[in-house]
Amino acid sequence: MPAAPPEETAAWRPSVPGVVEVFHAHFTVHRYPMHVHESWTLLIVDDGAVRYDLDRHRRGTPHDIVSLLPPDVPHNGSPATEDGFRKRVLYLEPGQLGRELIGPAVDGPDLADPLLRRRVGQLHTLLGRPGEELEAESRLALIAERLRHHLRPRATAAAPAPAAGLAHGLRDLLDARLTERTTLADAADRLHAHPAHLVRTFTAAFGLPPHQYLTTRRIDRARRLLLDGHPPAAVATALGFHDQSHLARHFRRIVGTTPGRFAGRRR
Repeated sequence: MPAAPPEETAAWRPSVPGVVEVFHAHFTVHRYPMHVHESWTLLIVDDGAVRYDLDRHRRGTPHDIVSLLPPDVPHNGSPATEDGFRKRVLYLEPGQLGRELIGPAVDGPDLADPLLRRRVGQLHTLLGRPGEELEAESRLALIAERLRHHLRPRATAAAPAPAAGLAHGLRDLLDARLTERTTLADAADRLHAHPAHLVRTFTAAFGLPPHQYLTTRRIDRARRLLLDGHPPAAVATALGFHDQSHLARHFRRIVGTTPGRFAGRRR
């Protein structure tokens, strides 16, 4: 059986307000598990196609679509074609688009808009050219405006407040203790719930169990620290992983590359 083509990744943080990370990848066999980001994920595919689930709904991204995945909503991803896919991703700060647009983005994340697709591609080119930050910032503003144009007609006049309850209480606890050692027994004691009921309630509400949510949030934070130049060993310690190999195992499973390679291919 012939070997699969090598997989490639490149990531960097540009000096453009609103952009948390730029991530380019060519994956042939890597499959993302369910995970979350604290940022908006703006995705275009240059070759092949991506198949993914968002909030328990099956979606797909061919090369002529712009996909916008909202923060805090679990999703996965895998190649939909034999030769894999080549993608370019912008992770945008949550404030770039209002939280009232999360619901509409969940309902319709894939946007068939040739102008938007072209503008996102142009922005990626600019973000790889030092000295073009002002133009990149201007183009980002136009992209955000067009995204809001797509999503706002589907948004309610007044966004409902987040539902209160046990699952949200546990999520708030995990977010607040992201870098600390957290046990299910301690969380159950704090929230006055049985551990098994706590796991079932959280999984039903958010689509992944508490331990998986916490791990993906930590990996999301690890990406930022690595792009800031922190060494993997220090990142592992700072984020509550047992050691560097523990970080590396989960990082590769979720991101598709090792922390060292991810950080070593910055621009």
